[in-house]
Amino acid sequence: MKALIGIKKGMTRVFVDDKVVPVTVVDVSDCILSFIEPKGFELGLGEKKKPSKAMVGKYANAKRVPAQTSYFKGDLDGEVEIGSEIKSEIFSSGDKVVVRGVSKGKGFAGVVKRHGFAGGPKTHGQSDRHRAPGSIGAGTTPGRVLKGKKMAGRMGQDTITMANREVVEVKDNLILIKGPIPGSRGDLVAIYTK
Repeated sequence: MKALIGIKKGMTRVFVDDKVVPVTVVDVSDCILSFIEPKGFELGLGEKKKPSKAMVGKYANAKRVPAQTSYFKGDLDGEVEIGSEIKSEIFSSGDKVVVRGVSKGKGFAGVVKRHGFAGGPKTHGQSDRHRAPGSIGAGTTPGRVLKGKKMAGRMGQDTITMANREVVEVKDNLILIKGPIPGSRGDLVAIYTK
């Protein structure tokens, strides 16, 4: 498996064969192999300013404690030593990759925005029920609201995995991926192949 982690820098566009292609720019500089486990490995980015003793011990072989990490199941392609930097050249234009990131947080949202509910009727005396959820369950039986009921609550801030994203271009320490990917500018993004 080929894998990298980086920071989402934002979106732009490039011209490929006289066609405009929207791309997301990911900065993958300073990505290292920080830890290896029996069933997977961990990639690190940056350096933590005030690490705990436990973290210093865990990342002793890597020679530094990464500020951000991401875990992958499987084995990393090639002979890579712990602490060595992984370059963007492992990917090339045209590669199909999987992108994993945390989506933008949208705060507390109602059922219309969060789940696409229709809301109540606008007429027949309904003056204040336009965006209300309506009934949330039966009466005596079961006598409670069932778990998993679609209701208002925190929206976004979920781990999103997008498969079959195309790498448009790789230059220096930047990877340009076709289309949007999850997260805000400055968020950690994992890019890998299965």
